Amino acid sequence: GLSRFIQLPGVLVVVLVLISGIRPSAAQEPDRIVEEIRVEGNQRIEAETVFSYMVIAVGDPFDPERIDRSLKSLFATGLFADVTLRREGNALVVRVLENPIINRLAFEGNKRIGDDVMSAEVRLRPRVVYTRTKVQSDVARIVELYRRSGRFAATVEPKVIQLPQNRVDLVFEIDEGPLTSVRRISFIGNERFSDRKLRGQIQTKESVWYRFLTTDDTYDPDRLTFDRELLRRFYLSKGYAEFRVVSAVAELTRDRKDFFITFTVEEGERYRYGEVSLKSELRDLSVDDLLEHVETETGDWYDADEVEDTIQELTTVVGNLGYAFVDIRPRAERNRDALTIDLTYEIAEGSRVFVERINITGNFRTLDEVIRREFRLVEGDAFSSAKLRRSRQRIRNLGFFDKVDLTSSQGEISDKAVIDVEVSERATGELTFGAGVSSVDGLLADVAIRERNLLGRGQDLRLSFTLSGRRQELALSFTEPYFLDRELAAGFDVFRREVDITDEGSFDQESLGFSLRMGYPITERLRHNVNYTLREDKISDVDADASRFIKAQEGTSVTSGIGQTLLYDARDSRIDPSEGYFIRFTQDVAGIGGDVRHLRNRLSAAYFYSIFPDWVASVSASGGHIFGFGEDVRINNRFFIGGSDLRGFDTAGIGPRDEITRDALGGNLFGTGSIELSFPLGLPKEFNVRGRLFADIGTLTEIDDEGPEILDEASPRASVGVGLTYVSPFGPILIDFGVPILEEDFDETEPIRFTFGTRF
Repeated sequence: GLSRFIQLPGVLVVVLVLISGIRPSAAQEPDRIVEEIRVEGNQRIEAETVFSYMVIAVGDPFDPERIDRSLKSLFATGLFADVTLRREGNALVVRVLENPIINRLAFEGNKRIGDDVMSAEVRLRPRVVYTRTKVQSDVARIVELYRRSGRFAATVEPKVIQLPQNRVDLVFEIDEGPLTSVRRISFIGNERFSDRKLRGQIQTKESVWYRFLTTDDTYDPDRLTFDRELLRRFYLSKGYAEFRVVSAVAELTRDRKDFFITFTVEEGERYRYGEVSLKSELRDLSVDDLLEHVETETGDWYDADEVEDTIQELTTVVGNLGYAFVDIRPRAERNRDALTIDLTYEIAEGSRVFVERINITGNFRTLDEVIRREFRLVEGDAFSSAKLRRSRQRIRNLGFFDKVDLTSSQGEISDKAVIDVEVSERATGELTFGAGVSSVDGLLADVAIRERNLLGRGQDLRLSFTLSGRRQELALSFTEPYFLDRELAAGFDVFRREVDITDEGSFDQESLGFSLRMGYPITERLRHNVNYTLREDKISDVDADASRFIKAQEGTSVTSGIGQTLLYDARDSRIDPSEGYFIRFTQDVAGIGGDVRHLRNRLSAAYFYSIFPDWVASVSASGGHIFGFGEDVRINNRFFIGGSDLRGFDTAGIGPRDEITRDALGGNLFGTGSIELSFPLGLPKEFNVRGRLFADIGTLTEIDDEGPEILDEASPRASVGVGLTYVSPFGPILIDFGVPILEEDFDETEPIRFTFGTRF
């Protein structure tokens, strides 16, 4: 019976043993110790590297848990496409299939986004191990990149090209698809303002044909978040203190070409200001002196922008009084029954905070030092929000940036602040074309090439060339704004011009010379400039029938003189002012050498005021006088008024004139004034078109020469008109239509004048 039992199949033996509970003896149990580990299939990766990732080693028992952990550990390295572990006797065999190495990474079909942007976005690189997981992750990154640029229909297909030695070329084939535009923007819950009004407050726009030069009509989730904030600011500025945006939903059409955006809002009630007061915890600070700087008044509609402006103004005023650390906070108490908000501006001593460091980003071309030298704060200074705002204004006044954002945050310790500066650079090179239309002269044109930020150092270089039927001019100018690393602007001008004044004065004028300039600030708002000029002037080709006063001027003269300019500038922006004023006094004296001797004074001023948002009124005036030392003032040094000085009148259109020849003789005394209102035309903002209404007045009189044939009336001349300013993609275009309403019979008029320019 035993012999027959032994002949039973091995499986049956095992079953019978298990059933009977009889275990094999120790002598029969196979050896479960790992005596050898072999690696198969590896090409680049050494066997020792494989061993280092395993948690089972030679001498360990064949533990299924350790084998499983070793398998997972090898997969987790990303080095292998496949891994198997099997037992052969007392040996553990590790079979691997290595992931290939990327030989080349390429992008195809990407026209809107460059390879450099793509390469910075994806994680895979040449000589990096290829894995499907990494490829899928990079595909998702590229798709998200296109979605952020408004192309939600973009698709990405990775293609793998097998190469020898387990290498691959990876190509991302991209179908960018069309821009996913915004077909419609709707609002739910708005009762006080129409959908059209609210669409004008947000940055996202509905897609129409004329928005081909902007991306505001493409869907951007980040822009949608900003739109929610813009709506909140708008309602808060109108008195709706309880307003909130419940939701902003963007629905993609089935064809993935357009979005429908819906804002759901709760407007709430409109509030007025209740009691407005000031409370100060600062010693020796009288709040009565600050009341005039409070813009919020009891009974007016609540306006969050006014509250913020008041805080900024109070902070500036208190800071100027010597309180370096000040904290002004509005405490609002809302009365829902009376629909009023009581405001108390609490002025307290703020924490003593010092500037730890200043970080600057976004200036890829402009050097850091160009921005830092405009700061009114440096590392280690006491932090001042007023100085920070002034620094932002000075940086904006450079004209090098489209956007300047300054934010502050706490530094490594509580009494330190970090200032972050983010700028967005604009084109600072200019290629300008100027043109004018005159009923007398026809077309006038000039060309100027200018770089206002040379090599990113803030230097200004300009080369201009004027060519027309009556003028040829070539001029070169250079300005170093921080000469010798000091706040000292220095520069020079070299010029040569020929002017055919046959129509106005029956002669030609040639000038050749140069000037040296230097300027420095006296105070934060007051600046002083000095200059020296050496110029040779020649009056020639005088017509035979020209005025005798012009014939007497024929010949060559040399002018050598010095001049100065005092400028007090309190405008909020030097480039596009909407608030503030400036006063400029210029004086020059000739006679330091040369053969021309005179003293010339000129005073000009302008005031700007914002009536409503984007509505700016301005009042400007200018006057001047020149007189000679022991000699008559030469015609080329006199004042000539008209054109841009007095719209509606021709260049040199008013002033003393020869009654017989009608030649303009210029004058020694002038005065001009202008009132202008700049306003939006109701067109979409991306059109960049503004209207202007203006009224000009001026006079030009006095001349050294005397004679009965001279027509000289000191009576004022005046004009009114309208204008258009269009900031086109090719540069600003200005058109003025002026109509004289006060004039003399001998004046020359010019009803239409325009200029055109572009930047590169």
